[in-house]
Amino acid sequence: MLSLSLFLLVFSVCQLCFPLEVLSRSLVLLLCVVRRRGFFFRSGSMGSDPRVATCRGKLQNKRSKLNQEINKELRLRAGAENLFKATTNRKLKETVALELSFVNSNLQLLKEQLAELNSSVELYQNDTSDDAFMPLIPLGLKETKDIDFRDPFKDFILEHYSEDGENYEEAIAELMETRQATRTPTRDAAGIGLLLRYYNQLYFIERRFFPPDRSLGIYFEWYDSLTGVPSCQRTVAFEKASILFNAGALYTQVAAKQDRRTARGLDQAVDAFLRSAGTFRYIHENFTNAPSMDLGPDMLDMLVQLMLAQARECLFEKLDLQSRDSRDIDVSLDLAQEAAQVAAVYSDVHALISREPVRDYVPESWISLVSVKREHYLAISHRHCAAGLLDYPMSDLRPETRIILERIQVTDAKTQLDITVPKSEHDRQLLGRAHVREALVLHEESQRLQRMCRELKGKQSLVKVLRKAQDLTMDVYGRSGDEDDLRELLDAPNIIAATKFQLSLTHPDFGQHGVDDLFRSLGPVAIFSAKRHWTAPRLIQLQRGPAGEGFGFSVRGDAPVIIAAVDHNSLADLGGMKEGDFIVNIGDKDVKWASHEQVVRLIKQCGDSISLKLVTPMDRNYLKKPVKANNRDKGSVSASSSSGVSSGQPSPAGSVTTAHVARRLPWNPFKKSNGQRDSRDLTFDNVILR
Repeated sequence: MLSLSLFLLVFSVCQLCFPLEVLSRSLVLLLCVVRRRGFFFRSGSMGSDPRVATCRGKLQNKRSKLNQEINKELRLRAGAENLFKATTNRKLKETVALELSFVNSNLQLLKEQLAELNSSVELYQNDTSDDAFMPLIPLGLKETKDIDFRDPFKDFILEHYSEDGENYEEAIAELMETRQATRTPTRDAAGIGLLLRYYNQLYFIERRFFPPDRSLGIYFEWYDSLTGVPSCQRTVAFEKASILFNAGALYTQVAAKQDRRTARGLDQAVDAFLRSAGTFRYIHENFTNAPSMDLGPDMLDMLVQLMLAQARECLFEKLDLQSRDSRDIDVSLDLAQEAAQVAAVYSDVHALISREPVRDYVPESWISLVSVKREHYLAISHRHCAAGLLDYPMSDLRPETRIILERIQVTDAKTQLDITVPKSEHDRQLLGRAHVREALVLHEESQRLQRMCRELKGKQSLVKVLRKAQDLTMDVYGRSGDEDDLRELLDAPNIIAATKFQLSLTHPDFGQHGVDDLFRSLGPVAIFSAKRHWTAPRLIQLQRGPAGEGFGFSVRGDAPVIIAAVDHNSLADLGGMKEGDFIVNIGDKDVKWASHEQVVRLIKQCGDSISLKLVTPMDRNYLKKPVKANNRDKGSVSASSSSGVSSGQPSPAGSVTTAHVARRLPWNPFKKSNGQRDSRDLTFDNVILR
């Protein structure tokens, strides 16, 4: 694709040789050709950016190339395996077996490279300061291939809707452009909004063009976010789940880039992680039979808990930041319990990430980092408890503080020191130094786990964080004024994990990103959808005679208006009109979206000659009128009461009498219905077929 800067440079040079008017016409023609060919000069207004612009984009670009190479090796392996099974020649079998070993080796190397890229969490972190922070675990985006919707959609529009597909060229191009933009969303609210708007547009696309009984030949191919293994499905549910996964992954990247030196940045990180967890939970609850591991229930369950743990971690950092200038023993004990809570949730995440099949799927550095964080925050918990005991004398231990100390500490069979509430200065010093000793032991363990992991060993920011935490613990011990050998101290009581803050998941707010149906002119999606069938449009022309006889039909309903009744042997009956037909055109005007009043007014304006285009639904059961005791009830229309259309006679006093039709609120596909589904549309399956 030509770059815009190069194009403008050529254009400026050509100005010296050609008149401006000629160049302007040439520019317009060239842009039209470029657009029709599918090339678009992309801007930030769509929420998309060139992936070469940032380190994160370069990482995603490398991941995309590795995905393609892995896909190639997988095809080679599948072909070699089939040949090995089919051949009976011994020498050929040996050659194929040797080739298989090479392919498997290459595949293993590619997967290791991809795992190393997925371990490059530091590229997603905020790097605007020299302060070191505990790295967070963000997710990379799933990659996909381009899809050309033009020919399948045009053919389906002609075949199913009996309309010219060329009239929807612009709508199809906009859909393809939006999908292309979702491959490189910006790492902010605009990028997430782009993904959710495309997801909402898929609601209409699925119902317009994907019938449940056959395939259009459109397949959605997505690469696994961690292994690069491709999966190909024909269901829109797979596309929707993959888009939602990318939205959840983008939330993690937004959270990781926040400035954690400020309370505002930490609040935004907590919010983004909670939204990411809510998105993964939504996928887990609404999509089943996932073809790839990253959309599987075990993986999604782990991701939900991982994002909640990281939100809890950022919340603890905010509490620690806000209490630095006004810290007393009670605040230190509160921080001790909050840190223990962070360690506890990371312990739960470690249990989920260490079980099969998740353990063999995620990068080893993730498992190691979760273990490091568990030990690290448990050490911080003991340090805060020790600081509260060692920095304040017995006179500061209020009765409430003693109750807190008794409540947050517990002894068990492994605990040697059974003191939880000090009764003297000696007890206070002994208990405080015991917590310091426990904190230092845990600091050593966290650093040992970090050194044992090859990927984490080179993460300098993580090394700085762990060493700084250990130095702070040593400072607390130094303030105690006693230089006893720590090895002679007894094990401290365990700190009970607890928190004063309840975190709740934030599910995707689809209503905030409403979209217009690109193919709205096809008609209301509840009726004119891929799963409904009707006859081809037929033209009905009626001409009243000089006697002023009526047309002999009445109408009911809105969008589309339906033929309610046809009088026997009337003009409408003889012209081929049937009860239950949809009126799609009056003259040259499309009325599929018209209201009852608009259609009646257009029919009256036709005078003695009327031209209608009608379609007859194949399944007429859902069009049956409800049985009413009174014909004048809402929704019922008699053959002689519809605006004089049936009888052709004017109403009393020259007024127009229209049928009384119940007003229906606009149907919002993104509004929650409290478990009640719209009876007009029965396609509510989010099953991803294998």
